[in-house]
Amino acid sequence: MSVNSHIDIPCALRRLSLFSEVSEAEIAMLAEATHERTLLRGETLFQQGDPPKGIFYVIRGQIKLAFSSRQGNEKIVEVLGPSQSFGEAVLFMDRSYPVFAEALADTQLLQIDRGVVFRLIEEDPAFARSLLAGMAIRLHGMVRDVEAYSLRSGAQRVISYLFSLSDKLPCETRAEERPTVQLPTTKHVLASRLNLVPETLSRIFHDLSEEGLISVQGRHITLQDPVALRDFDR
Repeated sequence: MSVNSHIDIPCALRRLSLFSEVSEAEIAMLAEATHERTLLRGETLFQQGDPPKGIFYVIRGQIKLAFSSRQGNEKIVEVLGPSQSFGEAVLFMDRSYPVFAEALADTQLLQIDRGVVFRLIEEDPAFARSLLAGMAIRLHGMVRDVEAYSLRSGAQRVISYLFSLSDKLPCETRAEERPTVQLPTTKHVLASRLNLVPETLSRIFHDLSEEGLISVQGRHITLQDPVALRDFDR
């Protein structure tokens, strides 16, 4: 599907969890202040240090959020795909973006301008609570990631990530003895996301394959023995 296909903006906004409880009138207000953005693979949405522009909602494609260290190394904070939003928290911090956003594939997204968000927050406490809940969920996920980086081995991080992909499969697929998952991005990007170097990620995939726990074909990974894979501890 072309990234230039038309988006039904009100319909898309209703699917965004942040706005799931807002009224039709508020959806209409949000839609009027929302515009479509298309990015080609490798194109930057905003740079680290730019002022906040609004809330972004991915329709199709992928966006990575990352920052560069003083040594010039890139650290990927998050990879976002369809139906995911970002940029909420920065709106209220009165600070510039701590990361940059770049398209990992041809991407289509919505940008909800900050002005309408502030206006609705002032007018509707329920809207503000919904926004806070969404940011709390995002924070909880980031805390889990930090905990995983600190307490789990590299192999355990990779295994946990594979099972998180498996949990997103349809129920009939997830119930199969050997579910197959697809990596949503390149192994290089995934390595940074899991706080690993690419060589370590490749070695982990190789070791798990040698143990007969997974099989790897490009981005498709079959969990050959899910029970033993969960118990793998190295």
